[in-house]
Amino acid sequence: MCLIAWNWRPDHPQRLLLIANRDETLVRAAQPLHWWANGDILAGRDLQAGGAWLGVSRTGRLAALTNFRSATKPRADAPSRGQLIPAFLQSGLSAADFLHTLSGQIDRYNPFNLLVFDGQQLLGLESRQHRIVPLAPGVAAVSNADFHTPWPKLVRWREQLTQLSQGQRTSDADLLPLLQDTALAPDPQLPTTGVAIELERALSAAFVALPHYGTRASSVVRIGTDQHSFLELTYRTATPALAQAQRVVWSDAGATQGE
Repeated sequence: MCLIAWNWRPDHPQRLLLIANRDETLVRAAQPLHWWANGDILAGRDLQAGGAWLGVSRTGRLAALTNFRSATKPRADAPSRGQLIPAFLQSGLSAADFLHTLSGQIDRYNPFNLLVFDGQQLLGLESRQHRIVPLAPGVAAVSNADFHTPWPKLVRWREQLTQLSQGQRTSDADLLPLLQDTALAPDPQLPTTGVAIELERALSAAFVALPHYGTRASSVVRIGTDQHSFLELTYRTATPALAQAQRVVWSDAGATQGE
């Protein structure tokens, strides 16, 4: 997962609206959105390491993950960061307690950012900084740097989601252009993360399209007071036009539509 934005409104019937794009190598095998075998987790699944990049529970818990971009090669012996998604969703811990427990194990993993929502509290964790990030109600975002780092695509999503939310235009059709935006940032606005300028330029788009790497899935998640929905678009190649859509709607009582 490489770009996530959300609008958290604790007192609204739709408490959390979240949009996200997952970027990955095109050959890495993954399952699309589905209820996992235990029936409590709704997520796609990375078939290489068995974890996820974004998932929700039947009761409206949510977890999402981004890796931290740098030129340093990841440690091959580190545990999968994607396992943190089911770990939180299956945990009975609050968001704060889960992150405090995890904070003592952070150095085992390659650098990551983790966003968790327990139904009452939304929190972030920056593993590189060993820092739990309190998140206020409203619109915010994270990409492959620390929370709120103003990369051009993050700023665009944050501003666009704010405008759409203020205009009460947050249908799936309204949000799709954000998810599939292939516009590149001007070179003077590009961050410096240690990768080549050509790659930095390509990664500045919300929807990344490279020959062997790019946006593999786009998601729209809505967590309400008693009903929730998850729309996932999966791409055969890193091309917005070639998408397969699946939408699941469910309630805390257990009723599910769209599987």
